[in-house]
Amino acid sequence: MDTLKPSPTFSVKNFGCKVNSYDAGLIQKRFQSDGLTESSENPEVLVFNTCAVTAEATKEAIREIRKAKRKFPKAKVMVTGCSAQVDTDAFLDNTDVDVIVANSHKSQITKIFGELSTNQNQQKIFKSNIFKIEDLEEDGGTESSHTRSFLKIQDGCNSFCTYCVIPFARGKSRSIPIKNIVKKINDLYDSGIREVVITGIHIADYEDIELTQPRRLEDLIESVLLKTQMPRIRISSLEPLELSDRLLDLYSNSRMCPHFHMSIQSLEDSVLKNMKRNYNANDVTTILNKIHKKLPNAFVGMDVIVGFPGETEEQFQLIYDRLKNTPWSKIHVFPYSERPGTYATRLANKWDRSLIMQRSKVLRALSMERFTQLQQKQIGTTKSLMIINSKNPKVSLGLSEDYWTVELAKDTSLEAGEIISKKVTGFKDSDLVC
Repeated sequence: MDTLKPSPTFSVKNFGCKVNSYDAGLIQKRFQSDGLTESSENPEVLVFNTCAVTAEATKEAIREIRKAKRKFPKAKVMVTGCSAQVDTDAFLDNTDVDVIVANSHKSQITKIFGELSTNQNQQKIFKSNIFKIEDLEEDGGTESSHTRSFLKIQDGCNSFCTYCVIPFARGKSRSIPIKNIVKKINDLYDSGIREVVITGIHIADYEDIELTQPRRLEDLIESVLLKTQMPRIRISSLEPLELSDRLLDLYSNSRMCPHFHMSIQSLEDSVLKNMKRNYNANDVTTILNKIHKKLPNAFVGMDVIVGFPGETEEQFQLIYDRLKNTPWSKIHVFPYSERPGTYATRLANKWDRSLIMQRSKVLRALSMERFTQLQQKQIGTTKSLMIINSKNPKVSLGLSEDYWTVELAKDTSLEAGEIISKKVTGFKDSDLVC
């Protein structure tokens, strides 16, 4: 009697941003649709969905590939994502890597695997001009906890900031039609998802061109609020001028999570100009004050690059002072590091690494001071919490609408995705405690 041959097994290792998390979910679904089984114990193919935001991100992927190949020496290794697109040569002579699938060919990854597994393919690189890619893959994005879903509405970027390589990794901006996004959110709701994170490479570039009158991000959010029942809607990164009054007004709807991630990068005009950002320091402080006035309890996280070429000590002090006197919740500090392929590598007045790290330390201390102050203010407040999976077997974790992670006493009756209300009694490290 013939025995059924077990289906091939795979594992996806993801690096980087929320968009990559979405793409990793799509890769998982495509492999599963082709009959493969996900396995972290004995994968026959290892897929590395890489990030290229810094040169270090590519190096990290190479280290992880080496480590995984030692653990699973017989597994095939496929490298995809942004590093595969812009740092292709870093993987070309790597004997641990079997095939490189750049973002331009990511939609073909399961077909490429099929050829690889049957020895039909002798080609190592699958790559073409990313700026000629017109389509945008849909679906994907659900977290392993099955409580929240990242939903990519847009990909690519037309800005070409001087420090950033991502346009060369992702191509030009392109968007998914509103009707498709609304349908996807309704499908997610029917499957039990109760929070959607609207994400993309540059979501303010969103444009639905299927309609006679092009519709933008504000139109999309209005349609989602009107045509879906999703109880929690969260928007990912925006630049200061992109948070319009119309968009901010939509946060009066209780389904909009009072959480902002502002990509400001600096608060000094000449530094912002050298970065090729299209706003100035006054624009930054204006929008931060506007958020605070309309939503005083909102969580506002920000990206700030420290030690950009040309940033003098006086300018850094000005940045520090402006940050100290504006309302926000947490700074994600990025010490500047040269990214090959970007214009910023040509700029003069580059600083010693030790100076950059010292300035980063100063800003991180400011961030921690502010964050701790805000933690103390949360004590006594009641939070609406979505239960999320916890790696700590002794506690349950909840995520509040305003983006606080909250530790709860372990309660096995609580299921991931359940929404409960709890009073905050204290805080521990970066988490609140109930």
